[in-house]
Amino acid sequence: MCIRDRSAMDATTSVALPPVAGLRCLSCGTLSAAALTYRCPQCGGILRVERAMPVSGRWERRDFVSDTVTLGEGETPLREVRPSLLHPDFTGLLLLKDETRNPSGSFKDRLVAASMSRALEMGVEGVICASSGNAGAAVACYAANAGIPAIIVCPESTPDGKVAQIAAYGATFHREPGDYSRSFRKGQVLATETGYANLTTTYLNAYGVDALRLVGQEIALALVDDTPDWVSIPTSSGPLVHGVYQGFADHGAAMPRLVAAQSAGCAPIASAHASGADAVSPWLNPVTVASGISDPLAQYPEEGNLTLSLVRDTGGIGIAVPDADILVAMRDLARRAGLFSEPTGATSLAAMRRLYADGRLRDGDTVVCIITGHGSKDYAAWGQVSLALS
Repeated sequence: MCIRDRSAMDATTSVALPPVAGLRCLSCGTLSAAALTYRCPQCGGILRVERAMPVSGRWERRDFVSDTVTLGEGETPLREVRPSLLHPDFTGLLLLKDETRNPSGSFKDRLVAASMSRALEMGVEGVICASSGNAGAAVACYAANAGIPAIIVCPESTPDGKVAQIAAYGATFHREPGDYSRSFRKGQVLATETGYANLTTTYLNAYGVDALRLVGQEIALALVDDTPDWVSIPTSSGPLVHGVYQGFADHGAAMPRLVAAQSAGCAPIASAHASGADAVSPWLNPVTVASGISDPLAQYPEEGNLTLSLVRDTGGIGIAVPDADILVAMRDLARRAGLFSEPTGATSLAAMRRLYADGRLRDGDTVVCIITGHGSKDYAAWGQVSLALS
């Protein structure tokens, strides 16, 4: 067994990441130097990391995450399950991308590991995250490992399981009244006051979003001889949709139809898709059991617009499903696939069931459902499963 030098592990600012060309604005095209910049300094647009594909032709974790930061995130299983899990008459191939296997139990570890690596490289002394729970747990986890302080801001409705994780890792925790938009604003204020890096996992931190292309690459490379027809993605503002899109585009693979799966209780992107609108409108009064995607996009509807454009570009769809369908999907994932999911994670399966019922799936289609978070994140939701099925 080879163990790194202890002094190197303690030197959290020496992260040895590959350089990037800078940050490209998706609105005006301005290229800014790589820095802790959250929006375009010229027009306020969303920023994307500009970088060259490795000579090897594929991305590796080390292209985004330093050895001193990683906890082994990524490379999660893509598992074939019985197609009857989607519907008794479904004759295609059903696969689950199991992101519950990440260190803190959700796909958010991928974004956080990458954004924290860049932040430490730039010499920050602490980190902040506004979160509905999973990103906060990830930031608290990675900050504890790196030995730096973390401040987490979550809505007052955040499930106790996620709050317990944040507390266990020792982060400073703020519970903010109201929906996620207020937590987002509070995070921005605290980042300005403290000078800490803001690792909020919307499109705000481009370095975290950039690392999600690994999700698309993992699916594309695993199914090189059978490109999926559909990839269903639980969607809040949509960085994971962006990551799947980028991962397939990077490899010139046939692009699957991307499904932005949302709850009917908070569905700004799905609503815009259904109405044919070009722009997303903020959702009023979000109420859903799927706390991880309960984001009204009140502070940054332009992020929803970007996600909507990616979905449409693939011939995909934004779709909203009732909480009752999400709870049934949770139960079925556990009892028929041995996968313990929180409500948000199960939304991807609930969405594909709805699309099958609507006649949108063809015989023989290959479907990938991304299960984004572990069931331990929200034990209370499992009580609602019993009530919904009684």
